[in-house]
Amino acid sequence: MPDLIITNARVFHKGYMHEAELAIESGKITQIAKIIPIKNVDTVINAKNMLVLPGVIDVHVHFREPGMTYKEDWHTGSCAAAAGGVTSVIEHPNTIPPTLTQEAFNTKQQIAASKSIIDFGLNAGVKDNIPGLGSLWKSGATAFGEIFLGESTGSMTVERDQVRSALEVTRDLGALSCIHAEDQDTLESYGKLTKGDLDPESYSKSRPNLSEAIAVAKTVEDALSLNANVHFCHISTRESVGIIRGVKYGNDDSKPAVTAEAAPHHLFLSNKDYPRLGTLGKMNPPLRKRRSLQYVWNGLNDGTIDIIASDHAPHSENEKMTDIWSAPAGVPGVETMLPLMLVAVRRNLLPLSRMVDVMCTNPAIIFGLSDHKKGSIWKGFDADLVLVDTSNITTITADKMHSKAGWTPYEGMEGIFPVMTISRGELIWDQEIHAKKGRGKFLPGKGYVEKKPEEPSAMCSMDMKICQ
Repeated sequence: MPDLIITNARVFHKGYMHEAELAIESGKITQIAKIIPIKNVDTVINAKNMLVLPGVIDVHVHFREPGMTYKEDWHTGSCAAAAGGVTSVIEHPNTIPPTLTQEAFNTKQQIAASKSIIDFGLNAGVKDNIPGLGSLWKSGATAFGEIFLGESTGSMTVERDQVRSALEVTRDLGALSCIHAEDQDTLESYGKLTKGDLDPESYSKSRPNLSEAIAVAKTVEDALSLNANVHFCHISTRESVGIIRGVKYGNDDSKPAVTAEAAPHHLFLSNKDYPRLGTLGKMNPPLRKRRSLQYVWNGLNDGTIDIIASDHAPHSENEKMTDIWSAPAGVPGVETMLPLMLVAVRRNLLPLSRMVDVMCTNPAIIFGLSDHKKGSIWKGFDADLVLVDTSNITTITADKMHSKAGWTPYEGMEGIFPVMTISRGELIWDQEIHAKKGRGKFLPGKGYVEKKPEEPSAMCSMDMKICQ
């Protein structure tokens, strides 16, 4: 007997919208049909005038816990995600302490399991811990990285020889390495040229397109020579798009997988937004010129860029209200990612089918979450669903956001927010949060080896001195 039936829906299934109904039982989709006879069902949702899409998978968030919970924590971050139609996230490792050891990984998993209202995976970090990557993989790491090739938040920059060593290990594990592509030598050279310039745009000049392009080119060279799979985070330049396109569409089918993501702030914001945002617009990689945005959109549409991920990196507004060099880098974005992209679909910047590919299907496939039945509306898959009314365009404002950051770089822009978000058949958002802390489920990576439960210790009577 179904727990839930969604009626009168336009369901995104097999790459197209279909007039259909969905039956859900025990958190799984059990039937997709034109009409499902309603008999003995607990709940019926009438989805008239709404699209039913797969729940969004955001493979790049920083929920700041442990160590920086004044910026965000697993509960507030997951609530922001749910309100934005995101039903699964992968959290990156630059917390305090960074997720570099099995102990740190286990601690973060326990915290997330006690607070998150949505399902989650955890990436493990790479720095001086290369001999321990295997144990992190067995502990359930989804992937490794961000691996920082240039200085960024968290002091986790690695040298190229360390990157190559890490790629050898992850290749042998069958794991994916996620690369933050900014070349440190280039950052240092250009940083000297802009030193002392307090104009916010000087920050973009200090981290030029060239830095990203060099880092991407070096990593591609290493990946090809070592036959290691790599994923580039937040690609932002025309040069990087060109390099990745050349690798992906070459003639050698034996090449390792090279995949890439783009972040909304490199699709919807440019250096022209500095006068409005000031230091709030500081991020790594930085805001680019408008012509770079068009190349990123082109790469998104032609398949060069595989994923959209938020790179949700919240900081308090007070922290950002300083000079451009002292302000921390990063912006919140997990709640606004889908709303912005739905408006982009309405404006014909990309087709709806492509949006679902890059926000649902591809993240699940590339990061192994399809093994957990995530990313698509299929019989037997988790009922992770987003219901949206595409005619309901609203203005993005900070007072509607759920992140602890308390601000958004997209203030005043248009978005289409979910009417409902459903996670494993449970309604978790319909203009308010309905989920309890800790309902989120850990989604271990492909190397996970489940630990056997420990044998109970013998129970001894202190009086009788007998163990039973």
